[in-house]
Amino acid sequence: MPAGTRVRWAVVSATSVALVATGCGSSGGSGGGSSDASKTFTYQSSEPQNPLQPANANETGGGRIVQNLFKGLADYDPSNGKLRMQVADSIDTSDAQTYNVTLKSGWTFHDGTPVTSQSFVDAWNWAANVGNNQINSSWFGDIEGYKDVHPENGSPTTDKMSGLTVQDDTHFTIKLYNKVSYFPYKLGYVAFSPLPQGFFKDPAGYGQKPVGNGPYEFVSWDHNSQVVTKTFANYQGVDKPKNGGVVFKMYTTAEAAYADLQSNNLDVIDQVPPSALANYKNDLGDRAIDAPQGAIQNVGFTLYQSDWQGQDKAKVRQGLSMAIDRDTITKTVLQGSRKAATAWVAEGVEGYKSGTCGDFCTYNPDKAKQLIQEGGGVPGNAVKITYNADGGHKEWVDAVCNSIRQATGVNCSGDPKTDFKTARAAITGHQIDGMFRTGWVQDYPLNANFLADVYRTGAASNDTGYSSPEFDKLSTEADQAASIQDTATGYQKAEEQLALDMPAIPLWYYRTNSGYSTNVQNVTFDSFGNPAWTQVEVKG
Repeated sequence: MPAGTRVRWAVVSATSVALVATGCGSSGGSGGGSSDASKTFTYQSSEPQNPLQPANANETGGGRIVQNLFKGLADYDPSNGKLRMQVADSIDTSDAQTYNVTLKSGWTFHDGTPVTSQSFVDAWNWAANVGNNQINSSWFGDIEGYKDVHPENGSPTTDKMSGLTVQDDTHFTIKLYNKVSYFPYKLGYVAFSPLPQGFFKDPAGYGQKPVGNGPYEFVSWDHNSQVVTKTFANYQGVDKPKNGGVVFKMYTTAEAAYADLQSNNLDVIDQVPPSALANYKNDLGDRAIDAPQGAIQNVGFTLYQSDWQGQDKAKVRQGLSMAIDRDTITKTVLQGSRKAATAWVAEGVEGYKSGTCGDFCTYNPDKAKQLIQEGGGVPGNAVKITYNADGGHKEWVDAVCNSIRQATGVNCSGDPKTDFKTARAAITGHQIDGMFRTGWVQDYPLNANFLADVYRTGAASNDTGYSSPEFDKLSTEADQAASIQDTATGYQKAEEQLALDMPAIPLWYYRTNSGYSTNVQNVTFDSFGNPAWTQVEVKG
């Protein structure tokens, strides 16, 4: 997703420079003493935007709760981001277009009813139907028949997607419109969760008192105060809870949550407040979390303008990239809350390959000036970087421009727009000139998500207008690869083309800056910036 456009688990997007980042990757884990698996722990949360339905939660507050109440065919291993089977025993394909799903036996919902093939197919058909107004409905757009239940205009012609066929309680098939070799990775998203039959009789009621099949079952929802869960005794997943449940406590400010964390009234914080960023490691000691996250900050070019077209101008863009002192900016302006980027895919993501950008992401003023000169110079020897003024980006944009000016003599300046909406309208409407702030937050931890959705010709989030026949060819080959591993390798080859063309300059990777109380131990975070919930231990 474009950094700033959507809010999935992490509110990374429009966040300020000094304005933290949630995190990902793993870290932390002090302790090692005895624990009590019957005890619950508290987590910093916010009031969910919508009812607690799997296909209707893509913001932090609701998403994290739903993630714990439901479990789909697969999810992502918190330790390495790799796809792992959960309800599914296998998801097989011979052509990357038709997938055969086999379920494990023994899974039940919290109400005791069995989880079957029909539980998934009915849930997906309901979620995809435009009439049900689910915010995550587009996730089902790959499945054949989606356009019939979710037409761009008018009413659905059916309530069932033709691409879904149930064979029996533990087998069903998924047929896609096109080949998508990494479709199983998408299936790890919570929108693909199953639903019990009772849900369809009262979706609104179930949204207030959800019945899932995840590691935790719903206990109560005291709006604007807390959501209480407890461990589901019959949970069949590979990540058996090591605690008695999670209590999601609602906070309106990160400062209040951090104060509670320091006094042990909160066990795990989502992110430390900007005011604590410089000192939280000293405050928390080995209970501080500093881990990579599946998100990246870039600056893109307006390649749809003639001034920036032609292969020579790639040298100019490469030179501008080499004029940015990422190491100094991340350590000073960003207070160490980011890590200098060396590629277009974020750390911790399957297929991430450090150094793809090569020397072009290394600060070198002499080489920067040489490349800019060889490329015919920056048009008018001046460039602006457009950004949204409501996201706290001014400081780093100014720092990047200072670095470019001092290294090359090119007159660089920031171009603030009032707010995120205004900036995005200018960017997508091609109403800007030169460079603009952009970025990407993972939808799923695979390099294809950072590349195909951003740089392929005509991609929905291709804001630069970049179009490379070679990149497109390599991406298509990667999509049709025999395995996810081959897809990841294929996209690494496609990513190499970006270093040659430099449609956008990678700046830095986001990081998780979090921590936990003295009450808990074994706290680690995944690449979405979420704790490995079931692995948290409450001290005995």
